[in-house]
Amino acid sequence: MQKTVPHAAGLHRASLRKLHDLDAALELMYYGWRGMTLSADQYLATLGLSRPHHRILYVVARQPGVSIGSLIEILGISKQALNRPLNLLLERKLLTSRRSPEQHRSKLLRLTEAGKRCEQRASDHERKVVSEAFDRVGPRGAAAWMAVMGAIADNN
Repeated sequence: MQKTVPHAAGLHRASLRKLHDLDAALELMYYGWRGMTLSADQYLATLGLSRPHHRILYVVARQPGVSIGSLIEILGISKQALNRPLNLLLERKLLTSRRSPEQHRSKLLRLTEAGKRCEQRASDHERKVVSEAFDRVGPRGAAAWMAVMGAIADNN
């Protein structure tokens, strides 16, 4: 008889041995991230895209006309790491690139209508997960989560 798995393989929280008092918090970060991005990543996979593509679309949606140099800085990645996913998004016509009128060596990125739809749909999957979690923990829990994540994000 075959055993059924209630969640996607590998996505359940493992019973890992704790080596430090904060290991449980670290594991919740890892599993929480995977839980939040699972549906979005599944959607992106149907388009032949992945997490790096979504991160690019997410930033460009919120900063239309961002330069490639600024995008690299915002994402905290190298030019080499950006190259492949950026080129695919340009080939798929989810992004456009044009020369800056002020700095001709700089390229400015914008989402196409298809890119806007793709970004919105992927982000909607993530917003739904966060919204449902905030509903479960209430306003005080949501505020506490925002405060903790803000403090962690400040490490950047």
